[in-house]
Amino acid sequence: MRPDILNPLFAEVTALKGVGPALAKPLDRLGLKRVVDVAFHLPTGWVDRWPREELDASDVGRIIAITLTPTDYRVSSGRGPTRVTASDAKGNTVSLVYFGGSSGWVKKLLPVGEPRRVSGKLEQYGETLQIIHPDLGDPGEEFREREPIYPLSEGLTSRRLGALATQSVDRAPVLGEWIEPSLKSQRGWPDWRDALARFHADPADKLAHERLAYDEVFANQLAMTLVRADTRKRRGRALAGDGRLRDLLRLPYQLTGAQARTVREIEGDLAQTAPMLRLLQGDVGSGKTLVAAMAMLIAVEAGAQAAMLAPTEILARQHYETLRKQLAGLPITIGVLTGRDKGRVREATLMGLAAGEIDILVGTHAIFQEAVGYKDLGLVVVDEQHRFGVAQRMELQAKGKTPPHLLAMTATPIPRTLTLAQYGEMDVSRLDEMPPGREPIETRVVSEERLDEVINAIGRHMADGGQAYWVCPLVEESEKSDLAAAEMRAEMLQQRFGDRIGVVHGRMKPAEKDAVMEAFAGNRLSVLVATTVIEVGVDVPNATLIVIEHADRFGLAQLHQLRGRVGRGGGLSRCLLLRGNALSETSRARLALMRESNDGFRIAEEDLRLRGAGDMLGTRQSGDLAFRLATPEMLADLLQCAQDDARLLIDRDGGLEGPRGQAARTALYLFERDAGVALLRSG
Repeated sequence: MRPDILNPLFAEVTALKGVGPALAKPLDRLGLKRVVDVAFHLPTGWVDRWPREELDASDVGRIIAITLTPTDYRVSSGRGPTRVTASDAKGNTVSLVYFGGSSGWVKKLLPVGEPRRVSGKLEQYGETLQIIHPDLGDPGEEFREREPIYPLSEGLTSRRLGALATQSVDRAPVLGEWIEPSLKSQRGWPDWRDALARFHADPADKLAHERLAYDEVFANQLAMTLVRADTRKRRGRALAGDGRLRDLLRLPYQLTGAQARTVREIEGDLAQTAPMLRLLQGDVGSGKTLVAAMAMLIAVEAGAQAAMLAPTEILARQHYETLRKQLAGLPITIGVLTGRDKGRVREATLMGLAAGEIDILVGTHAIFQEAVGYKDLGLVVVDEQHRFGVAQRMELQAKGKTPPHLLAMTATPIPRTLTLAQYGEMDVSRLDEMPPGREPIETRVVSEERLDEVINAIGRHMADGGQAYWVCPLVEESEKSDLAAAEMRAEMLQQRFGDRIGVVHGRMKPAEKDAVMEAFAGNRLSVLVATTVIEVGVDVPNATLIVIEHADRFGLAQLHQLRGRVGRGGGLSRCLLLRGNALSETSRARLALMRESNDGFRIAEEDLRLRGAGDMLGTRQSGDLAFRLATPEMLADLLQCAQDDARLLIDRDGGLEGPRGQAARTALYLFERDAGVALLRSG
């Protein structure tokens, strides 16, 4: 249960004065649904205003705040601006310029002869001083000399958000201190509530921002430390394989050094009674599935069952077929269970599982439903780990007689800093080398002006029997716009190439999406037009070309994941990145790196530098971690310190039961890091 002291912060945003249904909508677009969301919606910059009594040309280029009296209006014909001539106390004049709309509302804002407090950037236009679209204060109101600038959505201003933030901070309670006293003193950090108030008032206050960032990182690391400690103290079952099944494997190639090393690490973990909690990171094509197969064989050799969980039905069935081929000839039984399986097929699988006749089960989340019982589940493998949160990971482990071992895998390379932040409770293995013979994907950056040439190239590729992906741009944060972009592009290609063009997008029902993807995998479609739903999951060796439209709108990690859809068979694969003409420096750097590197871990580190932790790890809906208060630079600086402090709390200061521990418990709820921490809920 969340402590009562935090309830004012976790009230609906409409609890704030002045927030009704109309204002709640733009706040909701920013994800600000509760008071705490507004409190943690930090400013990203500020405007310094220079208070002035009179106008002076030496202030050109500065944002000034001054009292002015309107004296005259000049309305341009057509769509021209409205100009208001205004004077200061000494009679010096300035032109206040407004573009768009009628002049009537300007005259209401600035009645002739009535002094108003005005603020804006002073500019020189010929011989005239001017301020374009100045901010207006109420009579007698003083502008703040330093005004925070907030991330906004339509219908909001920074001043309005700042006022709401002030209300939110006023509702924040004074809380006990969770930081180790000597660390707080050494860093010179204020109390957390003071830090919140200070940073909203002055975004240049580095100590206040650092304190807030530390609190968030500390809560995260404490949650990870608690999960890890809880896992380590549980008694599971040691799984010592005798090698009899692995010795029967007849692989056409040798394991890479990274694969062999990782298998040894997993074998060592499985031999312990403390349940394994290991994350396996590996770029697309690095051989994670084979490592997982070896781990599951060890479990079966030890007399236990293994289960492999995939996020989508098509990926689950793909893993099932891969394992059947890799483990062909071995005296084991592999089953598959997804939401599609009904009736007798499902019943037969469930009976075989309960009787211990199925050694390895592959499937979607259906394999952990209440009706699914195992005779002796010893190992759980979770593919595409970033789709599952801490709470889900723990739920999976409740299916065994004793907590089963857990191997989580991700093909999304994650920077070391974020690996510690996201998966600090897990041991980490990296497959950082590729199997021999895998060719790098040739990547080219092409101007969108050459779209016709790209479409002609698609035609030649199809004529040669090849298949291709065409990924549509992320137009805005809206499934609807993605859908429109994909359908429009598919229709255009269908007019040119006929019914060999398929389309998939996030709004399709899973069965419809799977049917199209299976048609593509079976070479009944030559081109698959898609949104980013294909980022993870589909494996078509014959698809050796991918076109990514408006590649400059995607992040590096996402571009790399999309590119990984090709290059899965023999021979050369190509990736064409279609770019717009108005590129930012960041976009240029991003595309240049994609062109020169196929190293997912290098790309991930650079993506973190360019975009930040929140973008790297995605939205909270997918179970991922998002840091709202800590920048990537702060994360790198504070992470180890926060981890050490969390361990000190557990090992020296009595865990969550002492005074500091009680305060830390509150911090876990405040920063919403309580989910999945079972001992926190029961304690």
